[in-house]
Amino acid sequence: MRAEGQAFIDRIEAALALVRQSLDWERALRRLDELNARVQDPTLWDNPKEAQAISREQKTLETAVNTVNEISSEMADAVEFVEMGDAEGDEDVVAEGLATLSSLADRADADKVQALLSGEADSNDTYLEIHAGAGGTESQDWAEMLLRMYARWAERKGFKVETVEYQSGEQAGIKSATLLIKGENAYGYAKTESGVHRLVRISPYDSSARRHTSFSSVWVYPVIDDDIDIEIKESDLKIDTYRASGAGGQHVNTTDSAVRITHQPTGIVVASQNDRSQHKNRATAINMLKARLFEREMAEREAAASGEYQEKSEIGWGHQIRSYVLQPYQMVKDLRTGVTSSSPDDVLDGALDPYISAALAQRVTGEKVDVEDVE
Repeated sequence: MRAEGQAFIDRIEAALALVRQSLDWERALRRLDELNARVQDPTLWDNPKEAQAISREQKTLETAVNTVNEISSEMADAVEFVEMGDAEGDEDVVAEGLATLSSLADRADADKVQALLSGEADSNDTYLEIHAGAGGTESQDWAEMLLRMYARWAERKGFKVETVEYQSGEQAGIKSATLLIKGENAYGYAKTESGVHRLVRISPYDSSARRHTSFSSVWVYPVIDDDIDIEIKESDLKIDTYRASGAGGQHVNTTDSAVRITHQPTGIVVASQNDRSQHKNRATAINMLKARLFEREMAEREAAASGEYQEKSEIGWGHQIRSYVLQPYQMVKDLRTGVTSSSPDDVLDGALDPYISAALAQRVTGEKVDVEDVE
């Protein structure tokens, strides 16, 4: 096999291996047999709710299994096509086979990401919070850059973005902001972005043009539906109201309609100021708090399996998941997966999918990468 073709084959096989691992392939095949038999049982629909759940699971699993089998079969056919063309000296046949392998590699990569979005709340909408770290204007400006980056990423994915909370910085940027991102698998895609993000650049606010390092944190948690019951005691809540603020007149209100809720047992703080009604903002904040508590519970369950979960950490050195260097050279490096880009402008304009895909894959494989931070 030619080197170009082998590279496509390697990509396809790596993607399919990850999908099989995420599905627990042998267990998935047994489960699919069980579900196929179950949906043929005419008594199943005596319980419509159970029947719908089983039908959804059967359809999802069947699609995933069929996709793996189809790609494997089509890859074998394309390999045979290329080898036949080589044997006969027919470059047109070879080119057609290589084009098929290239297309299959792209499809396998896309299906791999879809297969990785199998978590309990991955299909849900998501909240994404951004908080500036210590450092005043520098960090607040960096937080606003991250806010734009995630809004652009969501727009690229075809998601709808709403600003739920926005606290302006004193001179520039933001102290904090919360986005509500709506779309299929929004939480599944965004969940690996939680962590501290580090920026290195020549400061536009430093008259001496010195290089500065700034930190901001991102926290992602799913919007939960009515099927998930999270109990919150009123006595556990500290509720504050304040006047909404925002840049350029946005989100500004003339009454104390914004609501901040502190869940005292956990220290979780949420805020909403998107509506002019204090009552509606309170309801939104309660929903956000339920979502945060649900995300915390999911993380703790995952921790029980992996033993590695850490609560939201200090916004600073030693805790970052990704570094963005704008000067004296240009690089964005993920410190968990090693994924690197030499085009920070593209990343800051929302080109995050390579980072997200690698981080999702790492969650399945558990593979650790020894990555040195950039200076």
